[in-house]
Amino acid sequence: MKKIKLVIVSVAKQVIQLTLQLLFPRRCPVCDRIVQPFGRKICPECRGRLKLVTPPWCMKCGKKLREERELCADCRRETHVFLRGRSLYEYADAAPSIYRMKYGKRQEYAEFFGEEAAEHLAGFIREVHPDALIPIPLHKKRLRKRGYNQAALLARVIGASAGVPVYEKMMLRIKNTSPLKKQNPEERQNNLKKAFIIAQNDVKLNTIIIVDDIYTTGSTIDEAARVWRAAGVPNVYFIALACGAGV
Repeated sequence: MKKIKLVIVSVAKQVIQLTLQLLFPRRCPVCDRIVQPFGRKICPECRGRLKLVTPPWCMKCGKKLREERELCADCRRETHVFLRGRSLYEYADAAPSIYRMKYGKRQEYAEFFGEEAAEHLAGFIREVHPDALIPIPLHKKRLRKRGYNQAALLARVIGASAGVPVYEKMMLRIKNTSPLKKQNPEERQNNLKKAFIIAQNDVKLNTIIIVDDIYTTGSTIDEAARVWRAAGVPNVYFIALACGAGV
């Protein structure tokens, strides 16, 4: 009887998902047109336009390097709080898709991106063996305006695929920071000081992976990692959807 109920629930979920796709056709995360053929999550011809970060990459932050070396210029110059991180795509190719996901209400892209991250970064996730995934939070005002947190959407999909718990409410953003993309590293650090707090710490965590959409200088990840280290979590890693190139 229990097996029959599980089958019925599974079939019902598939029917609901199919109905939603018919009513609201899935759009390609690259070209933003309705995906053809039906049922795919990305146009076959668009998949190659997203460049995965391949070796050589920085052994600290994961940025793509032009030549084989241990660290990128940023990581040779700066001391990061996080232990290590990896990104899925090269930023230049993925940027238009990420900005539509963040600012253009294309939250459905997160399903494709999250599944791709879970697949291509599976080795890193297994090696780290995290107790939890922690998405970088949005300030409540920005969350209310946008309606969703893209990092949390990605974390949910990655967590479901990798079998890792996702804790979305354990870290809060209490400072409504100004946009970071036009700021230099020092301005970013000052902007992010005291931006995060741990709101819930009743789960014993030893190793976490912070999830974000874009890794640039590492200021956001470092500030979040600093808060977690202060809360007694010794091993803090990160995953990002995309990162810039390293030198």
